[in-house]
Amino acid sequence: MTMKAPVKFIKRQAPILGAAMLGSALTLGAFSLLPIGPQVVTLERAVDSPTAITKSVGLGGTADLVGPDFSSVASKVTPAVVHIRSQYGAPMREERGNRGGGGQDPFGDLFGGPQGPQFFFGEPPRQSQPQESSGSGVIMSADGYIITNNHVIDNAKEIEVILSDNRSYKAKVIGTDPSTDLAVLQIKDSNLPHLAFGNSDATKVGQWVLAVGNPFNLTSTVTAGVVSAKGRNIRIIKDQAALESFIQTDAAVNPGNSGGALVNLNGDLVGINTAITSQTGSFAGYAFAIPSRLAEKVVEDLIKYGVVQRGFLGISIKDLDAKRANELDLDIREGVVVDSVNKNSAAEAAGIKKLDVIVKADGKTIKDVAELQETIGRHRPGEKVPVIVVRGGKEVALNVTLKNREGSTETVKPKATSSIDQLGVEFADLDAKELKKLGLAGGVKVKKIKPGIIMKETDMKEGFVITKLDKKTVNNVKELEEALKTKKEGVLVEGQYPDYPGRYFFGFGMP
Repeated sequence: MTMKAPVKFIKRQAPILGAAMLGSALTLGAFSLLPIGPQVVTLERAVDSPTAITKSVGLGGTADLVGPDFSSVASKVTPAVVHIRSQYGAPMREERGNRGGGGQDPFGDLFGGPQGPQFFFGEPPRQSQPQESSGSGVIMSADGYIITNNHVIDNAKEIEVILSDNRSYKAKVIGTDPSTDLAVLQIKDSNLPHLAFGNSDATKVGQWVLAVGNPFNLTSTVTAGVVSAKGRNIRIIKDQAALESFIQTDAAVNPGNSGGALVNLNGDLVGINTAITSQTGSFAGYAFAIPSRLAEKVVEDLIKYGVVQRGFLGISIKDLDAKRANELDLDIREGVVVDSVNKNSAAEAAGIKKLDVIVKADGKTIKDVAELQETIGRHRPGEKVPVIVVRGGKEVALNVTLKNREGSTETVKPKATSSIDQLGVEFADLDAKELKKLGLAGGVKVKKIKPGIIMKETDMKEGFVITKLDKKTVNNVKELEEALKTKKEGVLVEGQYPDYPGRYFFGFGMP
């Protein structure tokens, strides 16, 4: 029996804390800005024509090579692909003393409670240098709009964009869309090299594509491969409205390629490189890119509205497989089965019913859930989309007017995000029973930790009880939130876990 390799974001690059963390750092698409160990480095050289024969001299002597020439495409694309460096709040140095202060606690790693480098006994740790990580991006316009992955810049305090000619800029975040893992930045300049969106729908399995990015901090790296599959849903985006329909390719993609370009042989952008599947975190033959047709719509919305305008059908769906087709007495074997229809939804208003099988949408044949989600995801609330369903063995044509998540056709406005929201934590007051058990007069419980600053910069676990903020006592959620609103730089919280002895300190930066 073969084991499936885990699928991971080719996330941003970040400092490596030690050999034991190397695997996980690479898995996140991270790689140290520190010097890399011994490697075998080969010089890549493009040949002169699509079927040219050139001589390559190696250890074995001279050999004839036949292959396509990608040099003209590479020269067109490379100037428009940028290196992105994201800076985060300064982490706390990994220091641990005993409860009396001074000395080392030899049992800290074994019995100190939740695993991770950021829990401490004794005096609070000292601040160290800010963390820095990196990825890639693609310039979309001459005036400096750049598309990248959301996970490359998420919660960054400062973002630097470096062009292929080494020009450097401070970037502004225009908007982000966690549900597709895309983000738009802007740098201030004009006449910048940029790429046009290609038609990812026209990309075929088996066609050549190039991946361009900055893996392992090796700037302007070009690799070639073919499209292996389309419409892949690998369930990696952790968002309630996650939308995945990746282009799969075997072009070598590694940590640091996140947000880089996947282009066809015309140099048109057909995808944004996002994830790899690997046991080690490095490339193992499978890479995934967000299709350009979807990315283009997200970019337009973020620039125009500040938030993505996404249309919803309002249905629960599953892929049609052979078993379900037999149960429904259908001759077809591809499509999407409607399991339920939400009340007051776009689907209900259009006449879509439970057990309908959607086979076409917006003129496109629908084979599975990923294709339907991508197709509908390209449209805004209020737009009409023709849909064909199979009902009782016959095709029925319907017109659906899409609605937003709230059930209307109105334009969605960006939600104001406070600095506390960006922490990614839900707080709760302690009840009398909890306070008595802990021997406390007051405190704030960390009820839930979501993607955000706390998750990125600390190893805090749910259930942690905060008793002090910057050495000042906090008794309830209101006091804690009021204190956090006044903070502009790094803060230090102190507290304890209900089931572990000792004091714990966590430091993180405020946005």
